[in-house]
Amino acid sequence: MLMNGKDLLAVANEHNFAIPAFNVSDYAMMNGLFEISEQKNSPMIVAIHPDEVSHLGVEVVLAIRERAHKSSVPVAIHWDHGGSYEEMLTAIQAGFTSVMIDKSMLPFEENVAITKRVVETAHDVGLSVEGELGTIGKLDEEAEEGGEIIYTVPSEAVEFVERTGVDSLAIAIGTSHGLYPKNIAPKLRIDLLKEIKALLPIPIVLHGGSNNPDSEIAEAVKHGVNKINISSDIKAAYHDEIRVQLANKGLREPNTIQPPAIAAMQKVAAQKIDLFEAAGKAELY
Repeated sequence: MLMNGKDLLAVANEHNFAIPAFNVSDYAMMNGLFEISEQKNSPMIVAIHPDEVSHLGVEVVLAIRERAHKSSVPVAIHWDHGGSYEEMLTAIQAGFTSVMIDKSMLPFEENVAITKRVVETAHDVGLSVEGELGTIGKLDEEAEEGGEIIYTVPSEAVEFVERTGVDSLAIAIGTSHGLYPKNIAPKLRIDLLKEIKALLPIPIVLHGGSNNPDSEIAEAVKHGVNKINISSDIKAAYHDEIRVQLANKGLREPNTIQPPAIAAMQKVAAQKIDLFEAAGKAELY
């Protein structure tokens, strides 16, 4: 069942769980995530970052839409970390049902102005919009975003939502993109999350959700996070197993090499679905 992000996340906000937003970079990976979400009866978000769009091509969105229409669980197709108004127009034309405009690195007023423009256009055609306020860090060279952590200021979050009309807000409470090195111990600001959640009626989004301790993620869900982006964890599981399969030099067919990798990725995805308390929640739609 294909939905826009606003309607999908409204149920999570009402019932206090988080929907996984799985970043995908090929069709086999995407289809494997549909399968595990259906097995777990969990709503899902197919998230595609601009780098992934350039790899997949926007034409694949039509196929993802068809797969979503046939799915037994509710699905949104989300353009992740859009960098410009023009990218958002591409997302609308391609068939995404949700977009994120990320101008969090800009001064507050510029972030507000560009985000508001995206919201006005997207809402006119029935798409939901996620904004971001505050910035999160980057831990490895293949992480998709970078910069130092700038924590979201609660009063600014209220003003930002009121002035832009965004449907959900990604906040910075201590996560980072990529996989944490062994010498770094992440620490989420749950106190800050609780303060922001008490002030905002809309769903809260957590980026950089890969590789955080389960206890922290569970606490974040308990205190109001409704969407968590997962990219590095599932990609690591998927491609690590592909490397194992390719070590057998006799293999060449994707339908031999990829199924074990999909199964490894699904194991990680299933654990995230359970952690986010999303298993079985498709019944609420």
